[in-house]
Amino acid sequence: MTKPLSPFVRMTTSILPFADAASKGLPMGQLLRLSLFQVSVGMAAVLLLGTLNRVMIVELSVPAMIVAFMIAIPVLVAPFRALLGFRSDTHRSALGWKRIPYLWFGSLWQFGGLAIMPFSLLVLSGQQQVGPTWAGEVLAALAFLMTGLGMHMTQTAGLALAADRADDETRPRVVALLYVMFLIGMGISALVMGYFLRDFGPFRLVRVVQSAALVGILLNLVALWKQEKLAPMTKAQREEPRPKFRDAWADFMAGGSAGRLIFVVFIGTMAFNMQDVLLEPYGGEILGLSVSTTTLLTAMWAGGALIGFGLAARWLSKGMNPYRMAGRGLLAGLAAFSAVIFAAPMMSPALFFAGSGGIGFGGGLFAVATLTAAMTMPATGKAGRGLALGAWGAAQATAAGLSIAIGGTIRDVINTAALNGSLGEAMATPATGYSVVYHTELGLIFITLIALGPLVRSGETKPHTKGNHQIGLADFPT
Repeated sequence: MTKPLSPFVRMTTSILPFADAASKGLPMGQLLRLSLFQVSVGMAAVLLLGTLNRVMIVELSVPAMIVAFMIAIPVLVAPFRALLGFRSDTHRSALGWKRIPYLWFGSLWQFGGLAIMPFSLLVLSGQQQVGPTWAGEVLAALAFLMTGLGMHMTQTAGLALAADRADDETRPRVVALLYVMFLIGMGISALVMGYFLRDFGPFRLVRVVQSAALVGILLNLVALWKQEKLAPMTKAQREEPRPKFRDAWADFMAGGSAGRLIFVVFIGTMAFNMQDVLLEPYGGEILGLSVSTTTLLTAMWAGGALIGFGLAARWLSKGMNPYRMAGRGLLAGLAAFSAVIFAAPMMSPALFFAGSGGIGFGGGLFAVATLTAAMTMPATGKAGRGLALGAWGAAQATAAGLSIAIGGTIRDVINTAALNGSLGEAMATPATGYSVVYHTELGLIFITLIALGPLVRSGETKPHTKGNHQIGLADFPT
């Protein structure tokens, strides 16, 4: 008979979201140490997507199109996360390690990319004395490619290792802790690097970026130390032919709903993320809202997401099919984007803010539901956990990156045509480009609903246990 938990333990685990993330196979100390690889990846993400973006355009006067291409390179590497995860599933070594080698080599790629990046950017900006004129573009592209490859390799192998060591009960909360550490890494890095780059200079740029490279590899060394048990392989085991990726991928797709779920995640993520960089400009340019007012949109979005998260906890505890819950999130998205669209002709900031909160609510509900479904999919046969996590991360990261780029491009192209009078007098307004983007997102939500239908039907045939699905920060998407 299991001994009941004391009131103090129950209170602690309910108040502290990660107090119950530890398990016998992964104690809290080792879990916190392992989570440092997410801090390293978060730091690199801030450099690539934020700090260096601004530095290249403003201080180094690099054309925005070239900057956009460089930032897109890590996104182009994202689809290979499934292959990287599969390779870590099937890695052969005398020591028996599978994940540690990929964590280590991912750290090296990330370190190498950041180490050469500041010099590449200085050459790209025109500070070049000898060599071909195309050297800056090639070197900068190489630096971004190396850093992006290292980030994806480190993150995929690290998540797979954490999932391997955690048990079925604690695995969602372990993945959540890693997600929060990623956010912490981004937040702290943004503050620190912003402080040191406040007085910009070429040598200061070199010191800051290369310091980030050094800190990153040190964090990863601490994270991977003694995290995977030695399981020596015999010579015969090492010489066994590896399974082929296409066979493992076919096995993964043949597992039932895997392929359709990845498609749903991809299209649904595009539907909710295409407006990421357009909501605040829409409020300022079309509705005439001040900068301080539009900054509240993020709070509205976050509040909506938290409400969706709370409802997801309640519905899952009652045994709701997660696919049906994802459908509810998509329906909420339809209403939210409609509200944002009608806010312009009605000149209603209240409707606009309500739509922003609704987008957060629908997107949060959709993300929690699909993540729950993905994490409970069994990794069997030739398709290991690394492949499953890699496929999930590839779908999400690729969709998020592409949707933001596509949304901005659609807005610019349509607005140029509309303001030139090419679309007629009625469409000659700056709101036209934004409206087309939001209507495109509505179309993508309908496509996602169509793809989700068979998953809902298949999910209804499976038993759902009531009352034992604990949900907390653990179920935030990675």
